[in-house]
Amino acid sequence: MSDDGDATSSPARPTGAALSTLGGLAAAFGAASCCGLPLLLASLGLGSAWLGGLAAFAAPNRVMLLTLGAIGLTVGGLLLWRASRASACAPDSLCAKPAFRGGMIAGLLSGAGLLYLGVAYA
Repeated sequence: MSDDGDATSSPARPTGAALSTLGGLAAAFGAASCCGLPLLLASLGLGSAWLGGLAAFAAPNRVMLLTLGAIGLTVGGLLLWRASRASACAPDSLCAKPAFRGGMIAGLLSGAGLLYLGVAYA
């Protein structure tokens, strides 16, 4: 009986970290879509007219989106850090793969950059 309880709790599942990071990234994208992201895209020579509908929703809800983005990215980073510790991550699990960790770190850094754009250029 104790083997079943140990088997379900021992493997680390990084889905919480991935979902928190994706949620934070989406909220940060929404917060940056009104002002900072169109400016960045225009400076790169890319069109940003497709952001108009999202910006109309995001502008009045910018503070809420910034808060949700910061919380989601923080929780995602903490869960990734916790899952990647040697004692919590099994050698053959998803959290041990360098591609997953690199993608999560890239998502966290992109979200942090979008949050900065949402705060600095509003």
